[in-house]
Amino acid sequence: MAEYKLLLPSMGEGVMEATVISWLFNEGDSVKEDDSVVEIATDKVDSDVPTPVSGKIIKILKQKDEVAKIGEAIAILEVAGGSGTVAEQPQEPKTAEEVKTDIPQLTEAEVQELDKTVSMPSAQVFSGDRYLSPLVKNIAQQENISENELQSIKGSGLEGRITKEDILAFVANRGNQPAQKIEAVQAPVAVSSPVAAPVSAPVKVAEGDEIIQMDRVRKIIADAMVNSKRTSPHVTSFIETDVTNVVKWRTKHKDIFEKREGEKLTYMPIFVKAIVKAIQDFPLINVSVDGDKIIKKKNINIGMATALPDGNLIVPVIKNADQLSLSGLAKAINDLAYRARNKKLRPEDTQGATYTISNVGGFGNLMGTPIIPQPQVAILAVGAIVKKPAVLETKDGDVIAIRNLMFMSHSYDHRVVDGSLGGMFLKHVHDYLQNWDLNTEI
Repeated sequence: MAEYKLLLPSMGEGVMEATVISWLFNEGDSVKEDDSVVEIATDKVDSDVPTPVSGKIIKILKQKDEVAKIGEAIAILEVAGGSGTVAEQPQEPKTAEEVKTDIPQLTEAEVQELDKTVSMPSAQVFSGDRYLSPLVKNIAQQENISENELQSIKGSGLEGRITKEDILAFVANRGNQPAQKIEAVQAPVAVSSPVAAPVSAPVKVAEGDEIIQMDRVRKIIADAMVNSKRTSPHVTSFIETDVTNVVKWRTKHKDIFEKREGEKLTYMPIFVKAIVKAIQDFPLINVSVDGDKIIKKKNINIGMATALPDGNLIVPVIKNADQLSLSGLAKAINDLAYRARNKKLRPEDTQGATYTISNVGGFGNLMGTPIIPQPQVAILAVGAIVKKPAVLETKDGDVIAIRNLMFMSHSYDHRVVDGSLGGMFLKHVHDYLQNWDLNTEI
């Protein structure tokens, strides 16, 4: 019998570690190839890890709530055949040519510019081996917290990690800390006083109040929402749209589509189609901000905010939505929504969104003011479709008729999206929906 190391597989770009939620098998249990053996969680999504071999679990190396790095062993299996040596998932070594192509080739001018950059004073860099979340790093940089100060903070998180609460408490009490010895510099440097991050006032708990601890996903959502508001100056524009043609078209096609494709035809594919067309009209909505640079995205990947049964939220992504037909969008949306609600999403299913839509109308709400998912610069919320009397212009004059009306709310990042661009984009989405062609094929 041989031993086999089960490694934590790659979970997609930017994901370096995962937390063990629960083991689906115990030590001593036998597993078959492709069995899901452990549930893990990243800051993107929860998922299962299958075993690529059949065997018996003889040792679990990472217990519940422990963190494993990508490529780290999380269990040892006993497999048939071979000697007692430990086998691992094979990783193909790179060839010399592949290694060579991985090395960026710089021009002479770029080398000189790089030399200048290296010689200049750099922003605070935290080079210690202590793990810091992106949010903690961001607060530390904003507050000019040195690496020595970070090392002095006692973390209350898993394995002594510094949480948001830890670093905010440090900032609040920073004036009481011993003064740091500062080395003299050759010339005085003007430094603006950092603005302290707001610290929530203590909440008094009265008799009969219930304390509910946030779960991991809710903490991630809370941090992301606060970070977005801190990063982007939000502006929201509103418009009311007559979607009577959309309602008529869907009513005509939904049964035919379900019988032909075995899929539900919701309003979401129509909304996404209108958004894609408007992005093609105004590509500067499909961007991200990197310092003082605007990154215009080539692909149009639409995030779709999805409520989960436990009350949390996740945003799976329709990749290359501009390349899909209405039928293709309907299938992609149904698949992502189903897998989101059944914890079947892969990490890559929640990455790469360039614009997001949220359907607050699904909860009976007329409108909302959505928060931008970073690093995107805009998000659209669609409200409930409601029958209302409306004034219509006809060749015989104005008349009042019953129409299907819907509010849309467009939140955008005022750093790079001004009111004219944000408003014109929303108006184009409105026009595409209000003038929906009843002869559109599905």
